Amino acid sequence: MSNILDILDCTGAKVGEYTIPEGVIELEKGEQAVHDTVVAYRAGLRAGTACTKTRGEVVGGGAKPFRQKGNGRARSGSSRSPIWLGGGVAFGPRPRSFAKKVNKKVIALALKRALSERIVEGSVIVLENFAIADHKTRSAVAVLKNLKVVDDTILLTVNEFDQATVCATGNIANLVLRKAGNVNVYELLRFEKLVFTKEALDSFIGRLA
Repeated sequence: MSNILDILDCTGAKVGEYTIPEGVIELEKGEQAVHDTVVAYRAGLRAGTACTKTRGEVVGGGAKPFRQKGNGRARSGSSRSPIWLGGGVAFGPRPRSFAKKVNKKVIALALKRALSERIVEGSVIVLENFAIADHKTRSAVAVLKNLKVVDDTILLTVNEFDQATVCATGNIANLVLRKAGNVNVYELLRFEKLVFTKEALDSFIGRLA
């Protein structure tokens, strides 16, 4: 597999080559790291706010429903018991965190593996810079058309946000704008095309050391 990617400008023309440093491409290991990292990321998105009331939290039920003996029924001390209609819930869900811990080295390996697979697929595009003359959506769409990715789901990664880029890409439904320091494994796998500016790819690869 070649470790050289073409650098394109906003017109889609080749203006140079980007050499992936040695040690970044990893295709022999890391499948489990990718799986664990994605599972942990998606688990962290869960709100964990599901909640039911126990018998002690349901309003009412303070009075004994009927006398202890003499009526042929099983004794009961509260109408809010879980076995009663309108009672509490036994062993129901309670608010909790679903977050999972993943070691930094595992995350770095997962990022390497995910990036390597996308490079092999030809899904990574390196831009000299994402330079648009104004903050208009049509200007950003024109760049995407030049890159022939306008119909794909796109992760556009830049080193730092600028107002023109944020405004121009904000209304493009199939594009997500990210800083290089915030891109995660799930996003590397989720989008059909990964568009990095040269500076952003430098920063992203710096995270893999």
